[in-house]
Amino acid sequence: MVLSASGNSWRDSHPVSSLGTGWGSLNLPASRLFGTDGIRGKAGELLTAPLALQVGYWAGQVLQGQSQASCTIILGQDSRNSSHMLAMALSAGLTAAGLEVWNLGLCPTPTVAYLTHTTEAIGGVMISASHNPPEDNGIKFFGADGAKLSADLQAAIESALRGESIPTIEANSRWGQHYHRPELIETYVQSLHRPLLPAVNLQGMKIVLDLAWGAATQVAPIVFQQMGAKVICLHDYADGDRINVNCGSTHLEPLKAGVRNHAADLGFAFDGDADRVMAVDSQGRVVDGDYILYLWGQALRQSNQLPDNLIISTVMANLGFERAWQQLGGSLIRTAVGDQYVHAEMQKRGAKLGGEQSGHILCPHYGVSGDGLLTALHLASLVRQSGTSLADLINQSFQTYPQVLRNVRVEDRERRLNWQQDARLQQMIIQAETAMGDQGRILVRASGTEPVIRVMVEAATAELTHYWTENLVLAVQEYAA
Repeated sequence: MVLSASGNSWRDSHPVSSLGTGWGSLNLPASRLFGTDGIRGKAGELLTAPLALQVGYWAGQVLQGQSQASCTIILGQDSRNSSHMLAMALSAGLTAAGLEVWNLGLCPTPTVAYLTHTTEAIGGVMISASHNPPEDNGIKFFGADGAKLSADLQAAIESALRGESIPTIEANSRWGQHYHRPELIETYVQSLHRPLLPAVNLQGMKIVLDLAWGAATQVAPIVFQQMGAKVICLHDYADGDRINVNCGSTHLEPLKAGVRNHAADLGFAFDGDADRVMAVDSQGRVVDGDYILYLWGQALRQSNQLPDNLIISTVMANLGFERAWQQLGGSLIRTAVGDQYVHAEMQKRGAKLGGEQSGHILCPHYGVSGDGLLTALHLASLVRQSGTSLADLINQSFQTYPQVLRNVRVEDRERRLNWQQDARLQQMIIQAETAMGDQGRILVRASGTEPVIRVMVEAATAELTHYWTENLVLAVQEYAA
Protein backbone atom coordinates (compact mmCIF):
# COMPACT_ATOMS: atom_id res chain seq x y z
CA MET A 1 0.00 0.00 0.00
CA VAL A 2 1.37 3.40 -0.98
CA LEU A 3 1.76 5.69 2.00
CA SER A 4 3.32 8.93 0.88
CA ALA A 5 4.22 11.20 -1.98
CA SER A 6 7.48 9.34 -2.37
CA GLY A 7 5.56 6.26 -3.47
CA ASN A 8 7.15 3.90 -0.89
CA SER A 9 5.27 0.63 -0.63
CA TRP A 10 4.23 -0.76 2.73
CA ARG A 11 3.64 -4.18 1.22
CA ASP A 12 7.39 -4.87 1.21
CA SER A 13 7.48 -5.23 4.98
CA HIS A 14 3.80 -5.95 5.79
CA PRO A 15 2.43 -8.23 3.04
CA VAL A 16 -0.64 -9.48 4.94
CA SER A 17 -2.29 -6.13 5.68
CA SER A 18 -1.33 -4.26 2.52
CA LEU A 19 -3.92 -3.07 0.01
CA GLY A 20 -1.56 -3.29 -2.95
CA THR A 21 0.85 -0.98 -4.72
CA GLY A 22 -0.94 -0.13 -7.95
CA TRP A 23 -2.47 3.19 -6.87
CA GLY A 24 0.54 5.43 -7.46
CA SER A 25 1.59 8.43 -5.41
CA LEU A 26 -0.92 10.26 -3.21
CA ASN A 27 0.85 13.59 -3.65
CA LEU A 28 -0.10 14.72 -0.16
CA PRO A 29 0.32 18.43 0.57
CA ALA A 30 3.30 19.46 2.66
CA SER A 31 0.98 21.19 5.14
CA ARG A 32 -1.41 19.38 7.44
CA LEU A 33 -4.06 17.31 5.64
CA PHE A 34 -6.73 17.45 8.36
CA GLY A 35 -8.20 20.94 8.75
CA THR A 36 -10.80 22.37 11.11
CA ASP A 37 -13.49 20.08 9.69
CA GLY A 38 -11.71 16.93 8.57
CA ILE A 39 -10.13 16.62 5.13
CA ARG A 40 -11.53 18.99 2.55
CA GLY A 41 -10.58 20.02 -0.99
CA LYS A 42 -11.43 19.68 -4.65
CA ALA A 43 -12.64 16.26 -5.70
CA GLY A 44 -10.24 14.69 -8.18
CA GLU A 45 -7.35 16.86 -7.04
CA LEU A 46 -6.72 16.52 -3.31
CA LEU A 47 -9.67 14.19 -2.72
CA THR A 48 -9.20 11.15 -4.92
CA ALA A 49 -10.22 7.50 -4.70
CA PRO A 50 -6.63 6.44 -3.80
CA LEU A 51 -6.58 8.91 -0.94
CA ALA A 52 -10.03 7.89 0.33
CA LEU A 53 -9.05 4.22 0.16
CA GLN A 54 -5.99 4.75 2.29
CA VAL A 55 -7.68 7.18 4.66
CA GLY A 56 -10.32 4.50 5.25
CA TYR A 57 -7.72 1.82 5.84
CA TRP A 58 -5.60 3.79 8.28
CA ALA A 59 -8.60 5.30 10.04
CA GLY A 60 -9.86 1.77 10.55
CA GLN A 61 -6.57 0.71 12.08
CA VAL A 62 -6.35 3.77 14.35
CA LEU A 63 -9.96 3.48 15.52
CA GLN A 64 -9.62 -0.22 16.28
CA GLY A 65 -6.66 0.67 18.45
CA GLN A 66 -9.00 2.74 20.64
CA SER A 67 -11.58 0.02 21.31
CA GLN A 68 -11.91 -3.71 20.95
CA ALA A 69 -15.65 -3.67 21.70
CA SER A 70 -16.90 -3.04 18.17
CA CYS A 71 -15.97 -3.42 14.55
CA THR A 72 -18.79 -1.30 13.09
CA ILE A 73 -18.51 2.15 11.54
CA ILE A 74 -21.37 4.40 10.33
CA LEU A 75 -20.99 5.98 6.87
CA GLY A 76 -23.08 8.75 5.30
CA GLN A 77 -22.81 11.18 2.40
CA ASP A 78 -24.27 14.34 0.90
CA SER A 79 -25.54 14.79 -2.67
CA ARG A 80 -22.30 15.83 -4.41
CA ASN A 81 -21.48 13.98 -7.60
CA SER A 82 -18.16 12.85 -6.13
CA SER A 83 -19.66 11.54 -2.89
CA HIS A 84 -20.48 8.05 -4.23
CA MET A 85 -16.93 7.61 -5.51
CA LEU A 86 -15.36 8.69 -2.25
CA ALA A 87 -17.80 6.67 -0.14
CA MET A 88 -17.04 3.47 -2.08
CA ALA A 89 -13.29 4.01 -1.89
CA LEU A 90 -13.45 4.86 1.79
CA SER A 91 -15.59 1.78 2.47
CA ALA A 92 -13.08 -0.38 0.63
CA GLY A 93 -10.33 0.88 2.93
CA LEU A 94 -12.43 0.44 6.06
CA THR A 95 -13.45 -3.11 5.16
CA ALA A 96 -9.84 -3.93 4.27
CA ALA A 97 -8.98 -2.89 7.82
CA GLY A 98 -11.54 -5.40 9.07
CA LEU A 99 -14.40 -3.04 9.92
CA GLU A 100 -18.10 -3.57 9.20
CA VAL A 101 -19.49 -0.55 7.33
CA TRP A 102 -23.12 0.49 7.77
CA ASN A 103 -23.79 2.79 4.82
CA LEU A 104 -26.74 5.14 5.37
CA GLY A 105 -26.49 6.75 1.94
CA LEU A 106 -27.80 10.31 1.60
CA CYS A 107 -28.33 11.85 5.03
CA PRO A 108 -27.45 14.90 7.15
CA THR A 109 -24.11 14.84 8.93
CA PRO A 110 -25.81 14.84 12.38
CA THR A 111 -27.48 11.53 11.47
CA VAL A 112 -24.04 9.91 11.34
CA ALA A 113 -23.03 11.51 14.64
CA TYR A 114 -26.26 10.46 16.39
CA LEU A 115 -26.19 6.84 15.18
CA THR A 116 -22.50 6.52 15.98
CA HIS A 117 -23.25 7.62 19.54
CA THR A 118 -26.39 5.50 20.08
CA THR A 119 -25.15 2.24 18.54
CA GLU A 120 -22.05 0.28 19.40
CA ALA A 121 -20.18 1.73 16.43
CA ILE A 122 -16.46 2.33 16.79
CA GLY A 123 -16.83 5.60 14.87
CA GLY A 124 -18.56 7.40 12.04
CA VAL A 125 -17.57 9.13 8.83
CA MET A 126 -19.40 11.60 6.62
CA ILE A 127 -18.57 12.40 3.01
CA SER A 128 -19.39 16.09 2.60
CA ALA A 129 -17.90 19.53 2.13
CA SER A 130 -20.71 21.17 4.11
CA HIS A 131 -21.38 24.67 2.70
CA ASN A 132 -18.62 24.51 0.05
CA PRO A 133 -19.37 24.55 -3.70
CA PRO A 134 -20.23 21.36 -5.64
CA GLU A 135 -16.72 20.72 -6.93
CA ASP A 136 -15.37 20.35 -3.37
CA ASN A 137 -15.82 17.44 -1.03
CA GLY A 138 -14.61 16.26 2.35
CA ILE A 139 -14.13 13.39 4.78
CA LYS A 140 -15.22 14.06 8.34
CA PHE A 141 -14.73 11.55 11.18
CA PHE A 142 -16.62 11.07 14.44
CA GLY A 143 -15.57 9.16 17.53
CA ALA A 144 -17.72 6.58 19.30
CA ASP A 145 -19.24 9.37 21.42
CA GLY A 146 -20.62 11.12 18.31
CA ALA A 147 -18.25 14.07 18.66
CA LYS A 148 -15.76 14.95 15.95
CA LEU A 149 -12.64 12.86 16.14
CA SER A 150 -9.99 14.31 18.41
CA ALA A 151 -7.01 16.16 16.98
CA ASP A 152 -4.70 13.44 18.33
CA LEU A 153 -6.51 10.66 16.49
CA GLN A 154 -6.69 12.71 13.28
CA ALA A 155 -2.94 13.27 13.60
CA ALA A 156 -2.41 9.53 14.06
CA ILE A 157 -4.34 8.77 10.85
CA GLU A 158 -2.38 11.39 8.93
CA SER A 159 0.92 10.17 10.34
CA ALA A 160 0.14 6.66 9.09
CA LEU A 161 -0.87 8.04 5.68
CA ARG A 162 2.48 9.75 5.38
CA GLY A 163 4.35 6.65 6.51
CA GLU A 164 5.71 8.45 9.55
CA SER A 165 4.20 6.37 12.35
CA ILE A 166 2.59 3.04 11.49
CA PRO A 167 0.03 1.60 13.96
CA THR A 168 0.72 -1.85 15.32
CA ILE A 169 -1.34 -4.27 13.24
CA GLU A 170 -1.97 -7.91 14.03
CA ALA A 171 -1.56 -10.12 10.98
CA ASN A 172 -4.88 -11.76 10.14
CA SER A 173 -7.08 -12.50 7.17
CA ARG A 174 -10.30 -10.95 8.53
CA TRP A 175 -12.11 -8.70 6.06
CA GLY A 176 -14.99 -6.44 6.93
CA GLN A 177 -18.40 -6.33 5.25
CA HIS A 178 -20.39 -3.48 3.72
CA TYR A 179 -24.12 -3.14 4.41
CA HIS A 180 -26.67 -0.60 3.14
CA ARG A 181 -28.63 0.60 6.20
CA PRO A 182 -30.83 3.58 5.14
CA GLU A 183 -33.61 2.37 7.46
CA LEU A 184 -31.53 3.60 10.43
CA ILE A 185 -32.19 7.21 9.41
CA GLU A 186 -35.73 6.88 10.83
CA THR A 187 -34.23 6.32 14.29
CA TYR A 188 -32.51 9.70 13.98
CA VAL A 189 -35.75 11.37 12.82
CA GLN A 190 -37.61 10.08 15.86
CA SER A 191 -34.87 11.37 18.15
CA LEU A 192 -35.56 14.92 16.92
CA HIS A 193 -39.24 14.72 17.88
CA ARG A 194 -38.87 12.91 21.18
CA PRO A 195 -37.97 15.91 23.41
CA LEU A 196 -40.79 18.04 21.93
CA LEU A 197 -43.86 15.93 21.16
CA PRO A 198 -46.56 15.81 22.39
CA ALA A 199 -46.01 18.81 24.67
CA VAL A 200 -45.13 21.12 21.77
CA ASN A 201 -46.23 21.04 18.16
CA LEU A 202 -46.03 23.41 15.21
CA GLN A 203 -49.63 23.18 14.04
CA GLY A 204 -50.81 26.37 12.36
CA MET A 205 -47.29 27.54 11.56
CA LYS A 206 -46.22 28.06 7.95
CA ILE A 207 -42.51 27.43 7.54
CA VAL A 208 -40.29 27.72 4.46
CA LEU A 209 -37.31 25.36 4.20
CA ASP A 210 -34.36 25.93 1.87
CA LEU A 211 -32.70 22.51 1.56
CA ALA A 212 -29.80 23.63 -0.67
CA TRP A 213 -30.15 20.62 -3.02
CA GLY A 214 -28.29 18.74 -0.30
CA ALA A 215 -28.31 16.11 2.40
CA ALA A 216 -31.51 17.19 4.17
CA THR A 217 -33.82 16.92 1.14
CA GLN A 218 -35.26 13.53 2.12
CA VAL A 219 -35.48 14.19 5.86
CA ALA A 220 -36.29 17.84 6.68
CA PRO A 221 -39.78 18.09 5.12
CA ILE A 222 -40.93 14.96 6.95
CA VAL A 223 -39.51 16.17 10.26
CA PHE A 224 -41.43 19.47 10.16
CA GLN A 225 -44.62 17.96 8.76
CA GLN A 226 -44.71 15.36 11.52
CA MET A 227 -44.48 18.26 13.99
CA GLY A 228 -47.65 19.69 12.43
CA ALA A 229 -46.20 22.57 10.40
CA LYS A 230 -47.29 23.53 6.91
CA VAL A 231 -44.06 23.28 4.93
CA ILE A 232 -42.97 25.02 1.75
CA CYS A 233 -39.70 23.65 0.38
CA LEU A 234 -37.08 25.29 -1.82
CA HIS A 235 -34.24 23.46 -3.63
CA ASP A 236 -35.75 20.27 -2.34
CA TYR A 237 -34.15 17.34 -4.13
CA ALA A 238 -30.64 15.98 -4.16
CA ASP A 239 -28.66 17.65 -6.95
CA GLY A 240 -24.89 17.21 -6.93
CA ASP A 241 -24.40 19.87 -9.60
CA ARG A 242 -26.22 22.58 -7.64
CA ILE A 243 -25.65 21.83 -3.94
CA ASN A 244 -25.19 25.18 -2.12
CA VAL A 245 -25.20 27.15 -5.39
CA ASN A 246 -26.95 30.48 -4.69
CA CYS A 247 -29.08 28.84 -2.01
CA GLY A 248 -28.93 27.42 1.49
CA SER A 249 -27.48 28.93 4.64
CA THR A 250 -24.82 30.98 2.82
CA HIS A 251 -27.22 32.52 0.25
CA LEU A 252 -30.35 33.67 2.01
CA GLU A 253 -32.07 35.73 -0.69
CA PRO A 254 -34.19 32.79 -1.96
CA LEU A 255 -35.36 32.06 1.58
CA LYS A 256 -36.22 35.71 2.21
CA ALA A 257 -38.26 35.76 -1.01
CA GLY A 258 -39.94 32.48 -0.12
CA VAL A 259 -41.01 33.69 3.33
CA ARG A 260 -42.33 36.91 1.82
CA ASN A 261 -44.14 35.31 -1.15
CA HIS A 262 -45.83 32.66 0.98
CA ALA A 263 -46.59 34.99 3.92
CA ALA A 264 -44.83 32.45 6.14
CA ASP A 265 -44.20 32.75 9.86
CA LEU A 266 -40.49 32.08 9.40
CA GLY A 267 -38.00 30.17 7.29
CA PHE A 268 -34.91 28.03 7.72
CA ALA A 269 -31.96 27.54 5.37
CA PHE A 270 -29.59 24.60 5.80
CA ASP A 271 -26.16 24.05 4.36
CA GLY A 272 -25.25 21.10 2.15
CA ASP A 273 -24.93 18.59 5.00
CA ALA A 274 -27.49 20.21 7.35
CA ASP A 275 -25.28 20.53 10.40
CA ARG A 276 -25.99 24.26 10.54
CA VAL A 277 -29.01 26.50 9.97
CA MET A 278 -29.85 30.15 9.45
CA ALA A 279 -33.34 31.55 9.99
CA VAL A 280 -35.36 34.40 8.50
CA ASP A 281 -38.26 36.05 10.32
CA SER A 282 -41.53 37.21 8.76
CA GLN A 283 -40.02 40.64 8.10
CA GLY A 284 -37.20 39.11 6.05
CA ARG A 285 -34.51 39.72 8.66
CA VAL A 286 -31.70 37.21 9.04
CA VAL A 287 -31.63 35.37 12.36
CA ASP A 288 -28.11 34.00 12.64
CA GLY A 289 -26.38 31.85 15.24
CA ASP A 290 -25.89 34.78 17.62
CA TYR A 291 -29.65 35.36 17.84
CA ILE A 292 -30.35 31.63 18.09
CA LEU A 293 -27.90 31.30 21.00
CA TYR A 294 -29.43 34.32 22.72
CA LEU A 295 -33.04 33.09 22.40
CA TRP A 296 -32.27 29.48 23.25
CA GLY A 297 -30.01 30.64 26.07
CA GLN A 298 -32.87 32.65 27.55
CA ALA A 299 -35.17 29.62 27.44
CA LEU A 300 -32.61 27.31 29.06
CA ARG A 301 -31.80 29.95 31.67
CA GLN A 302 -35.47 30.33 32.62
CA SER A 303 -35.79 26.56 33.09
CA ASN A 304 -32.56 26.36 35.13
CA GLN A 305 -30.83 24.27 32.45
CA LEU A 306 -27.93 26.64 31.71
CA PRO A 307 -25.10 26.25 34.25
CA ASP A 308 -23.61 29.61 35.28
CA ASN A 309 -25.67 31.23 32.49
CA LEU A 310 -22.69 30.44 30.29
CA ILE A 311 -22.64 30.38 26.49
CA ILE A 312 -19.59 29.37 24.47
CA SER A 313 -19.16 31.03 21.08
CA THR A 314 -16.31 32.04 18.80
CA VAL A 315 -14.33 35.15 17.96
CA MET A 316 -16.98 35.85 15.28
CA ALA A 317 -19.77 36.44 17.83
CA ASN A 318 -21.17 39.96 17.54
CA LEU A 319 -20.39 42.47 20.29
CA GLY A 320 -24.05 43.40 20.43
CA PHE A 321 -24.93 39.81 21.34
CA GLU A 322 -22.18 39.56 23.94
CA ARG A 323 -23.10 42.78 25.71
CA ALA A 324 -26.83 42.02 25.68
CA TRP A 325 -26.19 38.57 27.19
CA GLN A 326 -23.99 40.12 29.86
CA GLN A 327 -26.79 42.56 30.74
CA LEU A 328 -28.96 39.52 31.50
CA GLY A 329 -26.33 38.34 33.96
CA GLY A 330 -24.82 35.82 31.60
CA SER A 331 -21.27 35.29 30.45
CA LEU A 332 -19.87 34.48 27.02
CA ILE A 333 -16.53 32.83 26.33
CA ARG A 334 -15.02 32.99 22.84
CA THR A 335 -12.97 30.32 21.10
CA ALA A 336 -11.26 30.03 17.73
CA VAL A 337 -13.57 29.54 14.76
CA GLY A 338 -14.66 25.91 14.42
CA ASP A 339 -17.28 23.88 16.23
CA GLN A 340 -14.64 21.46 17.57
CA TYR A 341 -13.10 24.34 19.53
CA VAL A 342 -16.52 25.31 20.86
CA HIS A 343 -17.18 21.68 21.81
CA ALA A 344 -13.83 21.35 23.59
CA GLU A 345 -14.44 24.50 25.63
CA MET A 346 -17.96 23.36 26.49
CA GLN A 347 -16.61 20.07 27.80
CA LYS A 348 -13.89 21.84 29.76
CA ARG A 349 -16.36 24.18 31.50
CA GLY A 350 -19.45 21.97 31.66
CA ALA A 351 -21.38 24.38 29.41
CA LYS A 352 -24.71 23.30 27.92
CA LEU A 353 -25.03 25.74 25.03
CA GLY A 354 -22.55 26.92 22.44
CA GLY A 355 -22.14 27.56 18.77
CA GLU A 356 -21.15 29.79 15.93
CA GLN A 357 -22.60 32.83 14.24
CA SER A 358 -22.82 30.73 11.08
CA GLY A 359 -25.61 28.69 12.65
CA HIS A 360 -23.72 25.68 13.96
CA ILE A 361 -25.27 25.22 17.42
CA LEU A 362 -24.34 22.69 20.13
CA CYS A 363 -26.79 21.84 22.90
CA PRO A 364 -25.91 18.56 24.66
CA HIS A 365 -29.31 18.50 26.38
CA TYR A 366 -30.70 17.33 23.06
CA GLY A 367 -27.94 16.33 20.63
CA VAL A 368 -24.37 15.07 20.45
CA SER A 369 -23.27 17.34 17.60
CA GLY A 370 -24.18 20.50 15.74
CA ASP A 371 -27.51 19.75 14.08
CA GLY A 372 -29.36 22.18 11.82
CA LEU A 373 -32.65 20.27 11.92
CA LEU A 374 -32.62 19.93 15.70
CA THR A 375 -31.78 23.62 16.12
CA ALA A 376 -34.52 24.70 13.69
CA LEU A 377 -37.14 22.56 15.44
CA HIS A 378 -36.25 23.98 18.84
CA LEU A 379 -36.24 27.57 17.59
CA ALA A 380 -39.65 27.08 15.96
CA SER A 381 -40.88 25.50 19.21
CA LEU A 382 -39.60 28.47 21.22
CA VAL A 383 -41.57 30.76 18.93
CA ARG A 384 -44.72 28.62 19.34
CA GLN A 385 -44.38 28.52 23.12
CA SER A 386 -43.80 32.28 23.32
CA GLY A 387 -47.24 32.99 21.87
CA THR A 388 -45.72 35.63 19.63
CA SER A 389 -43.67 35.73 16.40
CA LEU A 390 -39.98 35.28 15.72
CA ALA A 391 -39.95 38.89 14.52
CA ASP A 392 -41.23 40.07 17.92
CA LEU A 393 -38.65 37.96 19.75
CA ILE A 394 -35.88 39.51 17.67
CA ASN A 395 -37.23 43.01 18.35
CA GLN A 396 -36.97 42.30 22.07
CA SER A 397 -33.44 40.81 21.94
CA PHE A 398 -30.48 43.00 20.91
CA GLN A 399 -29.03 45.21 18.21
CA THR A 400 -25.99 43.93 16.40
CA TYR A 401 -22.92 46.04 15.81
CA PRO A 402 -22.29 46.63 12.08
CA GLN A 403 -20.16 43.71 10.98
CA VAL A 404 -18.68 42.98 7.55
CA LEU A 405 -17.09 39.70 6.52
CA ARG A 406 -15.18 39.53 3.24
CA ASN A 407 -13.41 36.54 1.68
CA VAL A 408 -10.25 36.97 -0.37
CA ARG A 409 -9.51 33.93 -2.52
CA VAL A 410 -5.97 32.55 -2.14
CA GLU A 411 -5.51 29.34 -4.10
CA ASP A 412 -1.93 28.74 -2.93
CA ARG A 413 -2.45 26.65 0.24
CA GLU A 414 0.98 27.39 1.73
CA ARG A 415 0.62 31.12 1.14
CA ARG A 416 -2.89 31.12 2.59
CA LEU A 417 -1.79 29.41 5.81
CA ASN A 418 1.30 31.59 6.28
CA TRP A 419 -0.33 35.03 5.91
CA GLN A 420 0.72 36.05 9.44
CA GLN A 421 4.35 36.18 8.33
CA ASP A 422 3.68 39.12 6.00
CA ALA A 423 4.95 42.26 7.78
CA ARG A 424 3.01 44.69 5.60
CA LEU A 425 -0.33 42.98 6.30
CA GLN A 426 0.41 42.79 10.02
CA GLN A 427 1.19 46.51 10.07
CA MET A 428 -2.19 47.31 8.49
CA ILE A 429 -4.01 45.20 11.09
CA ILE A 430 -2.22 46.98 13.95
CA GLN A 431 -3.06 50.35 12.41
CA ALA A 432 -6.76 49.45 12.16
CA GLU A 433 -6.93 48.08 15.71
CA THR A 434 -5.26 51.19 17.10
CA ALA A 435 -7.63 53.50 15.22
CA MET A 436 -10.79 51.72 16.43
CA GLY A 437 -9.75 51.07 20.02
CA ASP A 438 -12.61 49.61 22.07
CA GLN A 439 -15.14 50.72 19.44
CA GLY A 440 -14.60 47.68 17.28
CA ARG A 441 -12.88 44.39 16.53
CA ILE A 442 -10.82 42.94 13.67
CA LEU A 443 -10.40 39.30 12.78
CA VAL A 444 -8.24 38.10 9.90
CA ARG A 445 -7.85 34.35 9.49
CA ALA A 446 -7.23 31.66 6.92
CA SER A 447 -10.26 29.44 6.39
CA GLY A 448 -9.81 25.86 7.43
CA THR A 449 -12.37 24.65 4.89
CA GLU A 450 -12.06 26.91 1.82
CA PRO A 451 -9.20 28.49 -0.21
CA VAL A 452 -9.81 31.94 1.24
CA ILE A 453 -8.51 34.38 3.84
CA ARG A 454 -11.41 35.88 5.77
CA VAL A 455 -11.47 39.51 6.88
CA MET A 456 -14.01 40.50 9.52
CA VAL A 457 -14.43 44.05 10.83
CA GLU A 458 -16.95 45.05 13.47
CA ALA A 459 -17.39 48.60 14.76
CA ALA A 460 -19.83 50.94 16.43
CA THR A 461 -20.67 52.64 13.14
CA ALA A 462 -21.16 51.35 9.60
CA GLU A 463 -18.79 53.99 8.24
CA LEU A 464 -15.92 52.84 10.44
CA THR A 465 -16.66 49.20 9.63
CA HIS A 466 -16.60 49.66 5.86
CA TYR A 467 -13.57 51.94 5.87
CA TRP A 468 -11.30 49.45 7.62
CA THR A 469 -12.79 46.48 5.79
CA GLU A 470 -11.82 47.95 2.43
CA ASN A 471 -8.31 48.80 3.60
CA LEU A 472 -7.71 45.36 5.07
CA VAL A 473 -9.15 43.51 2.07
CA LEU A 474 -6.87 45.53 -0.21
CA ALA A 475 -3.88 44.58 1.95
CA VAL A 476 -4.79 40.88 1.80
CA GLN A 477 -5.30 41.08 -1.98
CA GLU A 478 -1.87 42.60 -2.37
CA TYR A 479 -0.38 39.83 -0.26
CA ALA A 480 -2.19 37.16 -2.28
CA ALA A 481 -1.16 38.60 -5.68
